[in-house]
Amino acid sequence: MEEEEHMEENCEGSELTDEGMDDEGNDTQITEEKVFLPGGKISPGDELVCDETAYVMYHQAQTGSPCLSFDVIRDNLGDNRVDFPLTMFLIAGTQAERALANNIIVMKMHNLHKTIKKDKDEPLEDDESESESDSDEEDPEKQPELDCFLFKHIGGVNRIRTVAVDDKQLAASWSETGTVNIWNITDALQQLSRGEGEKKPKAQEALFSFKGHQAEGFAIDWSPTCAGVLLTGDCKKNIHVWQPRPEGKWHVDQRPFTAHTASVEDVQWSPNEASVFASCSVDKSIRVWDSRAAPNKACMLSTEDAHSSDVNVISWNRNEPFIVSGGDDGMLKVWDLRQFQNGKSVATFKHHSAPITSVEWHPTDGTVFAASGADDQVTLWDLAIERDVGSSDDIDVPPQLLFIHQGQKDVKELHWHAQIPGTVISTANSGFNVFRTISV
Repeated sequence: MEEEEHMEENCEGSELTDEGMDDEGNDTQITEEKVFLPGGKISPGDELVCDETAYVMYHQAQTGSPCLSFDVIRDNLGDNRVDFPLTMFLIAGTQAERALANNIIVMKMHNLHKTIKKDKDEPLEDDESESESDSDEEDPEKQPELDCFLFKHIGGVNRIRTVAVDDKQLAASWSETGTVNIWNITDALQQLSRGEGEKKPKAQEALFSFKGHQAEGFAIDWSPTCAGVLLTGDCKKNIHVWQPRPEGKWHVDQRPFTAHTASVEDVQWSPNEASVFASCSVDKSIRVWDSRAAPNKACMLSTEDAHSSDVNVISWNRNEPFIVSGGDDGMLKVWDLRQFQNGKSVATFKHHSAPITSVEWHPTDGTVFAASGADDQVTLWDLAIERDVGSSDDIDVPPQLLFIHQGQKDVKELHWHAQIPGTVISTANSGFNVFRTISV
């Protein structure tokens, strides 16, 4: 495994270059810088160049087989970390071609330095030479590092989520085989904290396994208010609630929550009401449930045609009564739960040109969220921004669109890092990106 610091066509900006002649007939190069938007026309001779000044930090990581789902592990290094270099812990699951070749990977990314570049017109500091500035990128002591601990997983990992329960760090994985497993990753995390990574996969027995789903699934979420309570949904439209029991066991109610008529794609617990959760489905609906009711009567609120096709992902705002959803129609919609039953979103954004694959609200800013799509874009949005009256901006994008990040192929999932302000991690077939922009 390797991690490298690298920027390549990951940007909002581009530099358009044309060849020309000066008045004396000599070859010259006339450079015109323009903002490039995905889907825009690229003329022969044009070159896309990343606007490196738009990033405070940007790193890439490779893990061999692609990890199409991951989660951020909350650590004890403190909140609101802004001093570089940074360290973070993640857990991910692979999607290898062979079922027996899959692993769960606990990762420690560290020595993550600031990578913001100076504007080409900005003067160097008094005590900084151009060679010294260039050499910072080549300094081996400033190269990012990736340590891993791997253990075997039967089948590709559709989705994985982690949570701390008492003194243990647990992870739940949805396998393509139709089994949901719970793992104790405490020892792996402690080894990585001590700098003792292990890249050779080891065999580890799951703490608990459930094979009662009728099909594989993707929907899974740990409760943020009740330690150890888990929610899982499958492709046969069923949702199950898991209740923790002593000695590392769980009771899974065999009576599924049923109201959807097609595959359940995502589930989210309410951030403040212990018994309430939301779900979205291929049936185009978003539903809100009360787990205290009988499963066949627990659906309390629903919007039947939330999107024009499959609703792939949802995220419940921790600070405001909002849910954001993303669908196969490429639309992003924001729903006010106080007006949910009327079936109308309070905001709708059409920018992505392919299905939305992930959405997540900013952990502290109630108006900011991030999204990713099958169009190889990661976008950052702020609902608080409005278009200036009389603005003559020629760029045809929603004013709430803060930033477009590109460069990954087939982006599958993203998360904010709750302890490192403004930092986004995304995973794709091409690997991981870790970045922070000047926009958030």
